[in-house]
Amino acid sequence: MKIRAFMLAAALAGLGVTAVTAADEPQAVRQQLMKKVGQAAGALNGIAKGEKPYDAEIVKASLTTISETVKVFPNHFPAGSETGLETEASPKIWENMDDFKAKAAKLGTDASTLLAQLPSDQAGVGAALGILGKDCSSCHESYRLKKD
Repeated sequence: MKIRAFMLAAALAGLGVTAVTAADEPQAVRQQLMKKVGQAAGALNGIAKGEKPYDAEIVKASLTTISETVKVFPNHFPAGSETGLETEASPKIWENMDDFKAKAAKLGTDASTLLAQLPSDQAGVGAALGILGKDCSSCHESYRLKKD
């Protein structure tokens, strides 16, 4: 029992350190959030392509991740975070913050709508990805720097 309590305390302490470090580096937080969205989209893509069997729980979890993540994502672009860690964020974000936030909100709304009307098969997941993909592309085309 003491070992379990110690492990829990150590894990919580580690989370605190991570949160403090991440709070100092919004670029790192943004990258972590986009990785979560990418992993969720990847899980949906595997189902849509037939590489993985349809699983309602995976679809629900993936859409939930996307919906919840994009609600907080724009909050991690404070003034002055245009530089620092390697970032793909275009300076246009800070020039057009309202539009940037609107694009994130559209993705969140679409993900929430799809979650409420959960796709029930592979074709439905593919159609959902078509909607979400347009939202992602719209933002990336405007606000993401291309890697060299």
